[in-house]
Amino acid sequence: MNPRLLLFVCLLSLASVRGQVSYSIPEEMPKGSLVGNIAQDLGLELKRLISGKAKIYSRSSGEYVELNRERGVLLVKERIDREALCAETALCALHFQIILENPMEHYTVNIQITDINDNAPAFEKTTVEFRISESTIISSKFVLATAEDLDVEKNAVQKYELKPTNNFALNLQNNPDGTKNVEMVLQKPLDREKEEQISLVLTAVDGGEPQMSGTMMIVVTVLDANDNAPVFTQQTYKATVTENSPKGTIVAAVTASDADQGSNSRITYSITNRGGSLRHLFEINKENGKMIVNGNIDYEKSKSFQISIGATDDGGLTDSCKLFVDVLDVNDNEPEINIMSKSNIIPEDSKLNTVVTMIHVEDLDSGDNGKVQCFMNENMPFMLKSSINNFYSLMTDSELDRETASEYNITVTCSDEGVPSLSSSVTLTLQISDVNDNAPVFERSSYEAYIVENNTPGVSIFTVKATDADWKQNARVSYILEDSSVNGVPVSSYVSVSADSGVIHAVRSFDYEQIKDFRFCVKAQDGGSPPLSSNVSVNIQIQDQNDNPPQVLYPVQTAGSVVAEMVPRSADVGYLVTKVVAVDVDSGQNAWLSYKLQKATDRALFEVGSQNGEIRTVRQVTEKDLLKQRLTVIVEDNGQPSRSATVIVNVAVADSFPEVLSEFSDFPHDKDYNDNLTFYLVLALAVVSFLFITCLVVIISVKIYRWRQSRILYHSSLPVIPYYPPRYSDTLGTGTLPHTYNYEVCRTTDSRKSDCKFGRAGSQNVLIMDPSSTGTMQRMQSEKSILDEPDSPLEVSCYR
Repeated sequence: MNPRLLLFVCLLSLASVRGQVSYSIPEEMPKGSLVGNIAQDLGLELKRLISGKAKIYSRSSGEYVELNRERGVLLVKERIDREALCAETALCALHFQIILENPMEHYTVNIQITDINDNAPAFEKTTVEFRISESTIISSKFVLATAEDLDVEKNAVQKYELKPTNNFALNLQNNPDGTKNVEMVLQKPLDREKEEQISLVLTAVDGGEPQMSGTMMIVVTVLDANDNAPVFTQQTYKATVTENSPKGTIVAAVTASDADQGSNSRITYSITNRGGSLRHLFEINKENGKMIVNGNIDYEKSKSFQISIGATDDGGLTDSCKLFVDVLDVNDNEPEINIMSKSNIIPEDSKLNTVVTMIHVEDLDSGDNGKVQCFMNENMPFMLKSSINNFYSLMTDSELDRETASEYNITVTCSDEGVPSLSSSVTLTLQISDVNDNAPVFERSSYEAYIVENNTPGVSIFTVKATDADWKQNARVSYILEDSSVNGVPVSSYVSVSADSGVIHAVRSFDYEQIKDFRFCVKAQDGGSPPLSSNVSVNIQIQDQNDNPPQVLYPVQTAGSVVAEMVPRSADVGYLVTKVVAVDVDSGQNAWLSYKLQKATDRALFEVGSQNGEIRTVRQVTEKDLLKQRLTVIVEDNGQPSRSATVIVNVAVADSFPEVLSEFSDFPHDKDYNDNLTFYLVLALAVVSFLFITCLVVIISVKIYRWRQSRILYHSSLPVIPYYPPRYSDTLGTGTLPHTYNYEVCRTTDSRKSDCKFGRAGSQNVLIMDPSSTGTMQRMQSEKSILDEPDSPLEVSCYR
């Protein structure tokens, strides 16, 4: 029966070792033949093989077997020749691992390769010659070369046949290692005169089905008179040799003796092993029998040698012996580190004991030389865990933080226990990927900034800055103005914040007299998913500018009437004529007012208090003093530059009202006053026109700038911060006098002193001189209360 038709499969599921399965297949199976259903035998589902990316890991076995993940079976990948794979070893097997990922698992697979009878016995030489003396005694032995059959067990050589059997018989001797010694035994004396040369055929037959055989021709030349064969002192010799011994190292010496004399006693030694592999490693001195090293002896390839040695004298008589050589191991192989599977990048939020890399370590040496211990560099958030058969798993040992370390270079070193110890190492580079686990952090816990009032809309006030310890998109910070209101007005109508830079811009022009400070919140948000954010409080302080001139509350200036203060001629020095009352809506030193007499009809008669604005007499009033006195008082603030206001005070020096009326009926209007009024009106018109054009240009520029910014934000990936156009609202109201003043002046014609009293009366009497009237004095009543109308000017009531 043809052995190639023996397509039997022996499935041996291993029950004693977890995760291991064994199969048995014959050699020479065609490519694609089924080895076994690995999924069924390991108890795995097909989808697990596919999702786990199942693969075969082996240094050499993967060349012969392949894994079909879709079917879950092992198939023959290449033709398996047991003789080429395992040489003379009877037990031949393939060993490999099945590796799965997510999670990582491995299973051991053993495939035993059984022999088929595909090799015929063959002799090293097709013809051998023997020179045998005719005096050779009966039962003399002649060692014959054995046939070599690459098959094993029953398919190897089972028997030998020698034909013809007239003079010689075949004798087979079993050796302890299972081999046979083939000897040709003389059973009938030789007679050179009858037969000088004898031809024999030695046939080697194996036990396969069908049987196969090989033959060798034996030519015997009959000689005269050599009747003693060489004899070894021992039939078996033992020796040891250290691997990697240099050439020429003496392994052992064998000795044989011959009782003959002369040339018949001269002995020649030779190695009689079949095949030429031993002859490349060892060489024997033909004359003295010393066995020396001739090649590179490797313990990992062969741990022992059995050498057949023959001794032949010149007469052709021979003897044989065995030399058993044990090879001593030397620690000459470093541990070999193989990366079975690894991850190059893991996220920083990986759980503990997450497997990063699987490693297999192999040392070809034996004993302590082959025992390996592996360790990794210290101070790493990883650990190396060992499993069976020198498999190691590199896994996380503590929490990872990319912000602390974004990359690890992990060095794994494996050392054997030989003397001296050999080691090897491998460095694994592991990247830690970022997770959005850090919120933006502002440089300060709160911000405070200052801006001078009357600023240009759109000017930058200051910059908030936040940083994020994460990476790339997770660290990209955007700034957003939180919704809130200031005095009922959305804060977006006051300020805006740049989403990219954090620059805070003023949306409107601020007026210190309307709002002095306000507070809002800015949110910093990163680009992670989900995003993380943090807030910071911002306090804007408005700084005052000297942009308001003093406002004169008293005396009231009217265009058509002349208000006069009356001073009796009996007024003494220091007599209080009146008081100029003015206010400045600015603050600080911008609101500090000083009073100064600019012009007067008689400068020697009156003075003005620089701090309180009180107009008093500086000398005794005389009869010579003019009845009509005109004073020009200038009020200045303390700002830089200072601003001022001018008030004209008319004073009547008289003892009675009729006298005053007669004189003031023709009180001329001040031409200078009218001229100045016209000039100021023209100047005010020009300034208003200029401000209007400037504001128009600024508003158009801001509109264009905001439109461009909105387009940029629209096309960018940042969150869009809505832009609110400036809206100006008067939330505090404007007033000319923060506090209500109400003067009540009581004067009599015969009194030298006047009493001034602050009160809350809502009605006052004011002395008004109207040049166009018929000369009568009119007394008017004001029904409006100063407390109800803060913006109304201070009114003074005069009584006789």
